[in-house]
Amino acid sequence: MTDESNIVRGPAAPEDLTLGTRSLGELFLQVFRQSPTSVAIIDGVTGREHTYGELLEQSLHLAAYLHDHGIQPGDVVAIVSENRVEYPITIVALFLIGASAALLNPGYTSRELTHALTITQPKLVFVSAQARGALYRACRSITHFTRIINYDAYDRSTTYTDCLQRSTRSFDAPSFMPSAVTDLAGAVAVIVMSSGTTGLPKGVLISQANIMATFANFRYSVQKQGPGFRSFVEILPWYHVAGGILMLCVLSVNLRSVVLAKFEPRTYLRCVERYRPTVMNIVPPIAVFLAKHPMVDEYDLSSVEMITSGAAPLSKEVEELVYARLKTPGLRIRQGYGMSETTQAITFYDSEKPKPGTIGGLRPGQLAKVIDLDTGRALGPNERGELCFKGSLIMKGYIGAASPIDADGWLHTGDIGYYDDDRDFFIVDRLKELIKYKAFQVPPAELEAVLLNHPEVKDAAVIGVPDERAGELPRAYVVRKDDSNVTPQALIAYVEQKVSPEKRLRGGLQFIGEIPKTASGKILRRTLRDLAAGNQSKL
Repeated sequence: MTDESNIVRGPAAPEDLTLGTRSLGELFLQVFRQSPTSVAIIDGVTGREHTYGELLEQSLHLAAYLHDHGIQPGDVVAIVSENRVEYPITIVALFLIGASAALLNPGYTSRELTHALTITQPKLVFVSAQARGALYRACRSITHFTRIINYDAYDRSTTYTDCLQRSTRSFDAPSFMPSAVTDLAGAVAVIVMSSGTTGLPKGVLISQANIMATFANFRYSVQKQGPGFRSFVEILPWYHVAGGILMLCVLSVNLRSVVLAKFEPRTYLRCVERYRPTVMNIVPPIAVFLAKHPMVDEYDLSSVEMITSGAAPLSKEVEELVYARLKTPGLRIRQGYGMSETTQAITFYDSEKPKPGTIGGLRPGQLAKVIDLDTGRALGPNERGELCFKGSLIMKGYIGAASPIDADGWLHTGDIGYYDDDRDFFIVDRLKELIKYKAFQVPPAELEAVLLNHPEVKDAAVIGVPDERAGELPRAYVVRKDDSNVTPQALIAYVEQKVSPEKRLRGGLQFIGEIPKTASGKILRRTLRDLAAGNQSKL
C-alpha cells in the first residue's frame, strides 16, 4: 500500500461554507435576524431568558461603541470572564467590526495573565469581577497600553452597560451590513491559549474560515441527528476552545442553550430536569459523576437523547457505566476529538451503532493519516502511530512560536492512535508531555520552572498520575538542596500561590535523590511514571 492510499478522507465539505455571507459578522447578523423572538440563552442560575433579538440589539450597540472608540479591523480585544450572556454578545460585536477576540482564562494568576496579554497585545479587555484583581495587577506589568471595560459595576470604571448606552453610531438599522472580509483564511477571528511542553501557553490563531468550516460541520451534525439536536446545557468554559466554539456553533443555528458559569452538581442536575435539554455536552469528569454519584438518582434526566464528550478521552468503562446508570431508552453517548489547533472537534462519532471508546470519523472536508514514529510513513488500519490532520479546521498558526504544521500542511498532534476498518479513530497515548487535568492542559515545564525558582529546590520534574475522576493529576518529584529542610506541603503551597487552580500539585510532591535524565539532559518521565506506579526497578 502506498502512503496516498493510507490517507483517510472525511465526507465531502458543503459547497458553500459561508451561507452566502462575506464575513462572520454578516453570518451572525443573518442568523440573529431569522428568529428574533426565539430564546437563545437561559441563565441556569437565575432563569432569565435572552432572545436572539436581544443578542442582536446589544451586539450592534456594542459594535458601534467599539468602532467609535478606535477598535478597527484586525485589532485584538480580550475577554477575561466566566460564562455569562455578555460573553457571546462581545464576541459577535467584535466580528461585526472585523476585530479579533482573545479568550483568556478568568482563573489565570496575574503572572499568567501578564504572559497572555504580552503575546496577544489587546487594545481593550473586557473583564468580570471574578478576574478583575488579577487583571489589574497584570496590567501594571505590561508595557503596552490596554483599556479595561468591566462587565460588573466597579468604582468609576467604564462598564459594559455604559458601552451600550453611550454608542452614538446607528448600527441597529435593518440595512446595516459589516464590511466584507477579502481573505477569510487570513483574518483572525479568535485567539485561544494552548499550553505546550515548553512552558507557558501559546496563542492559537483561529481564522474566520476555520470557524465557518466548524459551523458547517455543526450544521451537518444537526441535520444528520435530526430533531434530537434542539437544546443544550452548556457547562464547558467559553475561554476553552471546546466550550467557546461550541457556544458559537449553537448560536449559529438558532438553537437554545442553558448556560452555567461553573459545575455545581445540584444546580446542573436541576437545570437538566427543569429545562429538559436533548443534548448534554460534558467532559469525562462529569461522566464519572453521572455514572457514580448517588445524587443523580434524585433527578429526571430522561429528556437527554445524546451525551457528547470531549476535551479528554472518555474510557469505554466509564461510558458503559453511564449507560447502565441512566437507563434512558435510545440514549447515545458520542465522543469527538479536537484541540485548540483544530478549532473544535475534527472527528466525531455520529453513527447509530454504539462503538464504545471511539472518537469517531473525520468531519466533512478533513484529511487524516497515522504515521510511523520512526519513518513518518502513513500507516494502514489498526496500526498505531501519530495522528496527523489537514483541512479547513486547522489553525492559521501560533503567535510568535514554531508551528506543529509541516510544509505539506499536516498538523502533527503528538497523540498516538489508530483507525479501524470503518475509518473510525481511537486514541491510545500521547507523545506530548502535557498533563490532562479534567479538560485542561497542564504543561510540566511550567510547573518545573516554578519549583526551580524556590531557593531550596535543586532539581524538579513533574508528571501526570492517573486519576479516575480528573484523568491525570500533576505530581512533582523534587531534589532538595543539601542543607534544606523544606517540606512537601510547603512546596505544594508555594506552587499553589503562583499558578491557576488546574495546575496545582493535586497528585502530591515526593522528594527524590536524583531526577532521572538522558545523557543529553532530557527528563526520563517514563521512569518517573514507573516510580509512581510502584515499579522502582528502573531507578
